[in-house]
Amino acid sequence: MRFPIELLKKCWFIAGPTASGKSDVAIELTRHIDAEILSLDSMAVYRGMDIGTAKPNLEQQAMVPHHLIDLVDPHEEYSVAEYIAVAESTCEQIVARGKIPMFAGGTGLYLRSLLRGVFEGPATDWGYRAELTALSKEKGREHLHGMLQVVDPGSATRLHPNDVRRVMRALEVFKVTGQPLSSQQREEPLVQSDRPARVVWLSPPRDWLYERINQRVELMMQDGLLNEVRQLLTITPPLGRTARQGLGYKEIIDHLEADLPLEEAVENVKTRSRQFAKRQHTWFRNLVECDEFPIQENQSAAEIAQQMASFIDS
Repeated sequence: MRFPIELLKKCWFIAGPTASGKSDVAIELTRHIDAEILSLDSMAVYRGMDIGTAKPNLEQQAMVPHHLIDLVDPHEEYSVAEYIAVAESTCEQIVARGKIPMFAGGTGLYLRSLLRGVFEGPATDWGYRAELTALSKEKGREHLHGMLQVVDPGSATRLHPNDVRRVMRALEVFKVTGQPLSSQQREEPLVQSDRPARVVWLSPPRDWLYERINQRVELMMQDGLLNEVRQLLTITPPLGRTARQGLGYKEIIDHLEADLPLEEAVENVKTRSRQFAKRQHTWFRNLVECDEFPIQENQSAAEIAQQMASFIDS
């Protein structure tokens, strides 16, 4: 499944690690171009998951049209292929209005799939996934990664042992299809002439970013993340597997359901967020289509947007 090339070339992409300020920069950038923003965040598709996903607030959405948020309920699963299909139709509508589609967010898999296409693969085998989850708890993540090394060394080389969800998916694909995921998932970069010209990722200083992450988690707690999660746990049907594993949600659920002290849960959110930011850095750095855009800690979103507009135009 691949995004139409001519439509792709009309899009702008602003990516970056969590808490790097990309949403504010994207809004400021629309002051320089006539654009509408499409979320590039895999958790923002869920309704009712607002605080923990740092979803654009009502004021931000009033300033600039935002799309691809609040698409499904938290009990539902939402595939990359579904996201690509909705993104394509939304971009067509934006272009028809004479506007520029601007993707902004931090989900590397979504960005890669937009730029290169996506291998849909077989449906999830939840029984086997449960077996792997139990095995991971019993023998550790390294054991699962070792299993993958045997059947799919290509995927094992690409995936870190801590990336348990994708390690399990690769094992699952091999079990269902009998073929390594790495031999089926060979989406390569488009030739230079077919690639979108405006794909950048914000690259902030690491120490500054980690401090921003810590501060944002504290702010999320002040804004009511605990109550948001508590409310989500009361809905029917109950939260789906993906929603329960969301960054910031899993840790608070551990507090509410497994008696993990709240202070420890909050520290876990900070730690996991910093780890996630590091993985995002790797994702964007390894995409040859994506230009690194260094930013400094004392720059405002407006200043970054101004420099980015000049950088992209050049």
